[in-house]
Amino acid sequence: MKISSYEEYKEVYQKSVDDPEGFWAEVGQEFQWRKPWKRVLDWNFDEPNVKWFEGGKMNITENALDRHLEENANKPAIIWEPNDPSDEAVTLTYQVLYDRVCSLANVLKKYGIKKGDRVCIYLPMVPELAIAVLACARIGAIHSVVFGGFSAKSISDRINDAGCKMVITSDGAYRGPKVIPMKETVDHALESCPSVERVLVLTRTRTPVAMLKGRDLWWEDEVKYVEAKCPAEEMDSEDVLFILYTSGSTGKPKGVVHTCGGYMVYATYTFQNVFQYEPGEVHFCTADIGWITGHSYIVYGPLCSGATSLMFEGVPTYPDAGRLWDIVDKHKVNILYTAPTAIRSLMSFGLQYVKDHSLSSLKKLGSVGEPINEEAWHWFKENIGKGSCPIVDTWWQTENGGILISGLAGITPEKATYATLPLPGVQPVLVDENGNELEGTGVSGNLCIKFPWPGIIRTTYGDHERCKQTYFSTYPGKYFTGDGCLRDENGFYRITGRVDDVLNVSGHRIGTAEVENAINMHLGVVESAIVGFPHDIKGQGIYAFIITERKPAEPEMMRKDISATVAQIIGPIAKPDKIQFVSGLPKTRSGKIMRRILRKIAEGDVSNLGDTSTLLDPSVVDEIKAGAI
Repeated sequence: MKISSYEEYKEVYQKSVDDPEGFWAEVGQEFQWRKPWKRVLDWNFDEPNVKWFEGGKMNITENALDRHLEENANKPAIIWEPNDPSDEAVTLTYQVLYDRVCSLANVLKKYGIKKGDRVCIYLPMVPELAIAVLACARIGAIHSVVFGGFSAKSISDRINDAGCKMVITSDGAYRGPKVIPMKETVDHALESCPSVERVLVLTRTRTPVAMLKGRDLWWEDEVKYVEAKCPAEEMDSEDVLFILYTSGSTGKPKGVVHTCGGYMVYATYTFQNVFQYEPGEVHFCTADIGWITGHSYIVYGPLCSGATSLMFEGVPTYPDAGRLWDIVDKHKVNILYTAPTAIRSLMSFGLQYVKDHSLSSLKKLGSVGEPINEEAWHWFKENIGKGSCPIVDTWWQTENGGILISGLAGITPEKATYATLPLPGVQPVLVDENGNELEGTGVSGNLCIKFPWPGIIRTTYGDHERCKQTYFSTYPGKYFTGDGCLRDENGFYRITGRVDDVLNVSGHRIGTAEVENAINMHLGVVESAIVGFPHDIKGQGIYAFIITERKPAEPEMMRKDISATVAQIIGPIAKPDKIQFVSGLPKTRSGKIMRRILRKIAEGDVSNLGDTSTLLDPSVVDEIKAGAI
């Protein structure tokens, strides 16, 4: 299944385009199926309707756990590095992980969770997060993991949209020097979640929590009274595996749906090829399992490959900026997959935290979440990879299930700031505004994919029309990524950023409408407009232009209050970096906000704002320019 040379990549890629069904059938045979599929692929992008490995019966946990037990029961499956470096790391072998997954699966069954039920998981980066995900998959329950930094309002929105029957959480979480309440946040969320019947609570921080009789259960108590064996539920390839919420250009998050068979095949195939995984290597992905990167490249891809996956509870700068390098040396990490935001943050501390580390175990480096800038790419390559580790700059999205465009480590050529080449089975095209395909090299346009791959989104939960409108209606017959892209003279792809109203802040997609809605809920705010601006660490920062009922008497205090409101409604990740109070916004006569003008001002580029004469009130532009932060 693994490509071993550039020439082989070209051959395999061509085969995957000429005969996609034959290609993916061959890849799919590498997995354990209870019953073979009847049809490899059935699709159209108009409805949209995509089915892979139709009629195939399987369970992803049999591929991630059971099939490794005969020969690799004692091999490390997950190594867990805790937040506090003085605490002991924990290693779960495949046998131990299997036992714990089965125990929790039996707890879920005991409390009425069955195939098709939705379970919300709101946990810190502890091994139990991976165990909870796999226990749901074991019994055919649909997991919906919510990132531990989200607010009560964000949690309740997601629980209600999915109709979750159970929430799995912890008393609290450690994040750097902070202790964050988790159960308390869930309790606030559940004030408006009638579908939730049970809350399973893990002890992590010994934070005092309220436990309601008849609803709340302690994880540690419950697993004592069940068996460590649980037969895996037979799933159809197209049964739903999980829902993961992502921000869109409208305020309401979208529940991206991934199914069992295609996702399994794609996450595993891309893991093995992009990272050129060799048996025995330690793979360290620094993402949170609350994001798709953690789903695919901490849990499912590595475990289905029989790999050793390292999970880290803390942050890269605690107790100091050498923490990631400590972990690499301590656990002899071979593959490090992290985000440009983390790299830029660690760069800012200079080399004092790098120089005392060997880092000699590293063989491959990866970047994910946003396009990596050239300076960060070279710093990562020279100082962390010592000039000898290939870097894979991976481009993909929550909706894709796995990496779509990337180099293959040490196999295909690399070029700083370029994701480079499509993975086998991925057929990218660049189109202009009218949907015309742009042929050849040295062109830039909007990035679309013209043929399905096994990990593609199937629907947005409970609202298929939204899936169609968001991804398949802009350019009929194509999946539209929402990203702009450049193709160079070698045919390498470089992602140039979002073309819709979605910001990429530290690798997190945040919808402008979502933040505007939160700001507008603050007392005294009349209207707001959000744009992105270049940020040294985060890649993109959030700039808010806000109209208030009256001029703030204490502008700085009001900025803090507005930020607190956003944190309360969405979470701290969405807090604006800059807030400018204005008396009006640049609007067309039809009432549309001209974000292009606001973007230029936020970027500090006010020399050419274009024609403003068509605005309802052109004078507001001068006022905004004068007050820019």
